[in-house]
Parts: sequence; structure tokens; C-alpha cells
Amino acid sequence: MALSVLHRVILITALLAIASCTSSPNQAVISARAVTPIPATTLAALDQISSSRDAPILIRAYKKESEIEIWKQTKSGTFALMKTYPVCRWSGQLGPKTHEGDRQVPEGFYTVTPSQMNPNSALWLAFNVGYPNAMERSLGRNGGDIMVHGTCSSRGCFAMTNEQIEEIYAVMRESFAGGQKSIQFQSYPFHMTAENLAKFRNDPNLPFWKNLKEGSDRFEVTKVEPAVGYCGSRYTFGATEAPGCGQTAATDPAANAIAAKATADDAKIASLVAGGLPPIHMSYADGDQNVTFQTPEKHAMLEKWAASGELSRPEALWAVHETEIDSAGKPVSRRAATVTAFSATPALTTAATTQASNDSFFKKLLSAPEEPIAASEVEPLVGPTATVPLPPRRS
Repeated sequence: MALSVLHRVILITALLAIASCTSSPNQAVISARAVTPIPATTLAALDQISSSRDAPILIRAYKKESEIEIWKQTKSGTFALMKTYPVCRWSGQLGPKTHEGDRQVPEGFYTVTPSQMNPNSALWLAFNVGYPNAMERSLGRNGGDIMVHGTCSSRGCFAMTNEQIEEIYAVMRESFAGGQKSIQFQSYPFHMTAENLAKFRNDPNLPFWKNLKEGSDRFEVTKVEPAVGYCGSRYTFGATEAPGCGQTAATDPAANAIAAKATADDAKIASLVAGGLPPIHMSYADGDQNVTFQTPEKHAMLEKWAASGELSRPEALWAVHETEIDSAGKPVSRRAATVTAFSATPALTTAATTQASNDSFFKKLLSAPEEPIAASEVEPLVGPTATVPLPPRRS
């Protein structure tokens, strides 16, 4: 027991010495954030799934649903969902990140080590997700410093509330202190369900997303962290070792169950398509946030963050569209585009002008849409990521 406590103290001290992002001059305050204890309610959740504070974790993120899940290893050796956290802000579009400045939140399989934890972040607390990974580097993809952090402002990261990142950071810290050497971070465009794959069947990213689903399926079936490798532009997966190019996968006891899930999902996709489920495209001016932040109870908090510059591009939240498309990726004229949460683009560009208006920006944001935007008014749907101005870098 004494050794375990000493291990935890040494690990926490080491984490506090790391500064992979911009440091704050008030490091004593930042350091206090980094040693925030895991909340009692979360510890209770660990008990309910037969896990413990120092057990290994695995993290899964979903852009469309704006969610981050933390899974904990249980006494049985498999992982169980501990908690789902709503994402306050992410930027870009659905699809992978390819280069510096594209504002894209990456999609793929990443590794987080203790050296990627930043207790002195200017964005409250942060950890680097590990983009670009080995496959992305081999493809010439660049850009970096992609984080999960506090302060609801994103330029390619998953931005959480400060309270959320304190809890997530604490859970990760305790797992590292318990001996976990690295944490797998799985980032998806959306939950990899048959319905979502059917809806996005005409998206140019579909082959890549189906490859991501292979890794997702393995985890869903086995509830064990998959081994991840790559060959060219495709991820490969295995139980303990992922095959490389030209290699044969090792014997896998779960192979039949994983194949059965894929077959069942393919059959469901075919059934949904035959039943008339239309293909869609999601269009964002610059990412989105979880719907839990778009409630009247949250609007005062969001107004405050927007006024202080701690909510990135609030006007972009007006331009989240789900549109039915044809096989060429063009809007279907017989069906209007659906604005997921907002009525129309506001005549404002900054939080300051929002504050000056008679009706606050977030009161408008939270109101019901008056008229849907017709498909003819929607910008071309399939193409490069929207070009938008970057917010000022934080010092």
C-alpha cells in the first residue's frame, strides 16, 4: 500500500513538471487543478462497474454527437463504460485531419502517454491526443498540438468545460499512477452504427469510416483494447498484435464474433437503404457542440464565455445543417435542408456585437427555427473543409 501511494505521488509530481502547451505564470494555481481529486459520484460509478481508480482506461470520442466516453477496465479484464462527457466545442467538419490550419479534429486511433499530459495549460488543463499517428505521418499529414482541453474554444481540438477536464484529467492521472503506460484514444466521426453508415453512404469519406468501424467493431465485441497497426492508408487490427502489410493476422478467438457483427450490420444497412432511408450530408461552418449546451439553462453561461472570448466562433453554431443528398453528393431539391438547432445566420461576427443586440445571441440560438433553409440555398456539400478565420492564439 505504501509503495502504491509513493508511486502515485511520484507520478503526479512528474506530470506537474510537464509543460507541453503554453504555461501559465500562475503555476501554483494551475498545479492545484492538476491534483483535483476524482469526484465522489465518479468513484461510485467505478464501483458500479467493478473497477477502481487506478485501473486502465480507454477513451472514445464522437464528433457528430459531440461526446467523449471514458471506459474503465473491470475486474474481469474487459472494459465497461464509466461515463460520457458532452463536448462543449469542436471545430471543422466530419472527416480526417490532413494538415496544419485545417481546423479539423482528427479521426483515427491515437496513443496518450504521461508526457502528453499538460498541467500548466493556458486552457485550464490539457492532454495531447497524439496526432499525427504513425500512419498519418507516413501519408505526409501534418499539424500538431491537438488537445482535449478546458475553455470552450476549439481550433482543431475537443474543448470541454473546465470542470469536465479537471475530472477527465484526474481519471487519467490515477490510471497512469496505477501503472498504465499509455491510453488509447479512439476518435470517430459519429457512433459507428449501421444507421449512421447507411445515412452517410454517399459521403466521400465512407471507405475511411468503414475502416474505422473495423476497429470499433472489435472493441464493441470484445470490450478489450484492440492492437492497432497500418498498411498504406488503412488501419489494421488484432487481439494482441496488428498485422502489417503482407502479414497474416494471428489466430484470433474473437474473429468469428467480429465477422458476425459486421455481417449483421451490413444486412441492416441494406435493409435501411431498401426501406427508403435517405443519404445525408452534415455541413458545419466550424464544428458543433453537444445539445446539452443548447438549453435555456445553459445560455447565461455561454453568453458569459462568448463575451470573454472563451467560446470559439459562436456564430458558427447557427450553421449546422443536415441535408439529404443524391449519389453525386448534391442536395436533393425535393427536400429542404434541416437546420439542426438554429434558425438562420445572425448578422454578427463577434461576441461583442452579439451582446449589443436587443435579443442576445444565445436567446436566438436557443429558440426554435422559424423556417428551414432550402436545399438550393446550401453551399456545395461535398468538398474541402470550409475556410474560416482562425481565432487569435492564446498566450
